[in-house]
Amino acid sequence: MIKEEWQQIKENQDVRQNLSRLRQEIKDKDLRRRFSELIRGEEFLLTDLLHSEDAKTRKNAALLMGDLGRQEFMAPVFESYRKEEQRFVRSSYLAAMGNFDYEEYVQDLKECLEELQKTEVTAENQKHMAEEMRELSSLIVRAEGIQTHRFTGWNESFDIILLTNRNFAEYTQKELISLEPGAKTKLFGAGVKARVTNLKWADTIRTYHELLFVIKGMENSPMDALQMAEKIVKSDLLCWLEKIHAGEAPYFFRVEMKSKKPLDEKSAFVKKLSARIERLSQRRLTNNTANYELELRVIQNKEGGCNLLVKLFTLKDDRFSYRKEVIPTSIRPVNAALTAALAAEYMKENAQVLDPFCGVGTMLIERYKAVKASSTYGVDIQEDAIVKARINTRAAGQIIHYINRDFFRFEHAYLFDEVITDMPFQIGRITEEDVEEIYERFFHSISDYLNPDALMILYSHNKELVERFAPRSRFYIFKSFEISKKEGTYVLLLRRRG
Repeated sequence: MIKEEWQQIKENQDVRQNLSRLRQEIKDKDLRRRFSELIRGEEFLLTDLLHSEDAKTRKNAALLMGDLGRQEFMAPVFESYRKEEQRFVRSSYLAAMGNFDYEEYVQDLKECLEELQKTEVTAENQKHMAEEMRELSSLIVRAEGIQTHRFTGWNESFDIILLTNRNFAEYTQKELISLEPGAKTKLFGAGVKARVTNLKWADTIRTYHELLFVIKGMENSPMDALQMAEKIVKSDLLCWLEKIHAGEAPYFFRVEMKSKKPLDEKSAFVKKLSARIERLSQRRLTNNTANYELELRVIQNKEGGCNLLVKLFTLKDDRFSYRKEVIPTSIRPVNAALTAALAAEYMKENAQVLDPFCGVGTMLIERYKAVKASSTYGVDIQEDAIVKARINTRAAGQIIHYINRDFFRFEHAYLFDEVITDMPFQIGRITEEDVEEIYERFFHSISDYLNPDALMILYSHNKELVERFAPRSRFYIFKSFEISKKEGTYVLLLRRRG
């Protein structure tokens, strides 16, 4: 087909449509190579289309040249970009240039961006100007890279929000107060609001999901992209960023929107907001969705407006950096940490601990971080999981003995003081019937591995199975914590009746 389509282009037949068809076909690498050979010696016919009277033909021709990635197309594409008067076409030239070596054009691109920023924004041109500005910024950043700012604000005061498990925010609150006595805290639906005098505690508390910042002057906004952008830029945000970082603007950001709007409406809103922030801040805040230092979190509230928060990526969250490897069934590390926190008061120091379904080791690692254990064993039937568990445990600086074996064939010379595990659940090839059988066999055999006063800590998606099978082996639930109503997960603490 590529021969026929190229021939029709040469004969000036359905040029725009044939260019579009060729673009689709040469996504295949082999067809791209063949087409590149086909037009050898006739490249001028393609570059001539950049002067077509039809704007969409110019656009498709530029994009096709970009798809081919041949360096000889760079100069004519850039020259056509500079001359292009149709605003909706201009970003396509820039998109094409991204496939060439454009290093010698970077200064020209910067000048184009400066000129674009001086152009008056109207209702008619704002969408296409934003697209052009985004493409220019992307090309410049790709060429020059981003010099990430270094966070220096450890001893500054902040208004923060710690997002936590909704049912157990008080655990995080108590730990924050113990580590940061100067903190003024308040519980709310999604976690803990606080004013803190430093951030030295941030890597120690393991039970929060995210640390977000409240910035004076941009706490909330109407659901209007232009008003929101103005509020953000006029707020303390830029001064705040400069205060807690080494280096100067620009700061690279992305926007994350939590809203009930349809996806296409959210996307359009975010693009409009991002472009407006760039423009109003004179690019001291620069939008970059690939390499960013902060996230502007836009959360639709019950009143129809938005709450505005900031997440910093210059402030590294290394709490769970040991978890280099995962498998599909791996527990989220913050949930493993919460499990350990909920059970901590019942744990013994230097206990002998067993995880019969250890996966990649997260539960055992978090258990040791909560209360020091002695000899610790992890068993799993999946060899891949055990290999990954060993990698994670080395990264955590711990010693855990891992055994690749079906737990129901596991043998051990002495008894354990504690079991902590994320029980298997229905996923992939594991059926509900399989899960039921595992629970039944587990409670039938687990007593053989435990001291009489042993503690069992189960993270379970199937509380009803624990309630059914535990009593048959004289185990009883003495503490039950609902982790997620939606997922049906619980932390269950069990002991054996005397």
